[in-house]
Amino acid sequence: MDRLAVIDQESARFAEVLTDVAPDTRVPTCPEWDARDLLWHLTEVHLFWAGILNSGARTDAEVAAVDEGMPGRPEHLQELLELRAHATASLIAALRDIADDEPRWSWWGPDQTAGFTRRMQTYEATMHRVDAERTAGLKVTPIADEVAYGAIDHCADVMWAYLPEWAKYTPRAVVELRTDDEEHSWTIEAGRWHGTGPESGNDFDEPRAVRAATGADPDAHFTGTAHDLALWAWGRGGHVMPWGDDVAIVAMQDVIDAGIQ
Repeated sequence: MDRLAVIDQESARFAEVLTDVAPDTRVPTCPEWDARDLLWHLTEVHLFWAGILNSGARTDAEVAAVDEGMPGRPEHLQELLELRAHATASLIAALRDIADDEPRWSWWGPDQTAGFTRRMQTYEATMHRVDAERTAGLKVTPIADEVAYGAIDHCADVMWAYLPEWAKYTPRAVVELRTDDEEHSWTIEAGRWHGTGPESGNDFDEPRAVRAATGADPDAHFTGTAHDLALWAWGRGGHVMPWGDDVAIVAMQDVIDAGIQ
């Protein structure tokens, strides 16, 4: 896919939708945010990752320097819209000038390359566009199939897979996600991780999912269009049909209910 075009188009639609939404309108998919918080969030995200790519940041200290150089949140809508446009243009320009295998910091330990940012920002722009449309009470614009497939891949490989070094992971079930045309499927192992944080002393018991081992037999299935499966996977609704073992369905639904901001 043309990822830069996706980021550009989705971000433009995102801003267009939020222009006429009352500032204090709650974001149904991220209820702790209002419409202006959502607009600022994507603006800040694009500014930050453009800074990471342009600076060559690879260490925590270099990332902190990028963070310290970020501008403050504009008070007025027009200023915020202009900064959003600048931020997205800056991110796209940075991505255009860098190869995927170039080393750069990311929050995902296994992939410290610019390619991670290119993939992550494709799906983040898309899902926040969905957030904007839902905030405005609009019908959600369809997600292109190739973007939807990649968004589900990214959940399976990254967004659901977080596991602290000190935690223990217990698998609970294997499920299959499948498009209703039966052309694409994902076999997922769902479970939970638990443990006590060594610094905070807090106890954790959280859902987790990863790709299942090759040949694993699913205990349950979730089917829908690519668009709906992607929305569902990212906690943005979507009409998905579950069937099979109840325990497996609950295990996977726990992962979805944990949400992705």
